[in-house]
Amino acid sequence: MTKWIISCMTLLMLVVSTSVAQKIGYVSTDFIRSQFQMARHAEGRLTTSVDEWKSDLSQKQRDIDELEVEIKKNRLIWSDQERQVKEKEIEEKRRERDQFARDKFEPGGEYDKLAEQTMQAVWAKIYAAIQKVSATDGYDIVWDKSVQPLVYVNAKYDITSKVMKELGIDAADLEAKQKEAIEGDPRNKRIEEPRKRKSRRTPAAESTTNPASNPAPNPTPSPTATPSNPSVPPALPLTPDGVIPPGQNPVSNPGQGAPTPADTTKKPGGGR
Repeated sequence: MTKWIISCMTLLMLVVSTSVAQKIGYVSTDFIRSQFQMARHAEGRLTTSVDEWKSDLSQKQRDIDELEVEIKKNRLIWSDQERQVKEKEIEEKRRERDQFARDKFEPGGEYDKLAEQTMQAVWAKIYAAIQKVSATDGYDIVWDKSVQPLVYVNAKYDITSKVMKELGIDAADLEAKQKEAIEGDPRNKRIEEPRKRKSRRTPAAESTTNPASNPAPNPTPSPTATPSNPSVPPALPLTPDGVIPPGQNPVSNPGQGAPTPADTTKKPGGGR
């Protein structure tokens, strides 16, 4: 039931964070700790203490075993009083053994206290490095997959190698594996289709570049050709003396040219 509630809360937070376009990453603190030299030294000190406790516990168990053998061997020759004394002694040894184990290894016992004390400085450095990398790269949320397992995530959001480098840990192998995972994820492969460039030439540009669409230029008009401007009278051929040949009457332009000769024909009634 608890896992179901955690899963629902995780999904809800992811949906909400996606809707506001937040940048999300994840990290593996267990892997970082396993590669961190400072953590290895702390774990070494903790292991030494645990080995001493286990040795003491084993010695207590050997004492109990020897006493059990002694009781079985002498139970027929001992008196009832001697046998009861030995049985009480072995029961006391068993209680001491069990109490010692509980004090050292039960939740909240000496092992947990020593582990917290020993690893406190290590975790402080790891989380400080995570916060620095997250702030530098602009992440809004960073999940620790060592605490909350993630079913499927894109490797390009893994900042474990960056945190390791921040702590001075060699992360070359992890970076190579991460790069391979990113390139192998089909979501990271973008297939870009070649863009078809459409012609945006203007008609003027097309007429300039296309010789078939450009009409041939008009030839230079000859001196005898009729001018295209109707307001200019046509040129007339002249003789070498500058006289207009017979039959070549100039065409007067309306409003221009030679004046009209006066009519000399006498009209009836003596009027002109």
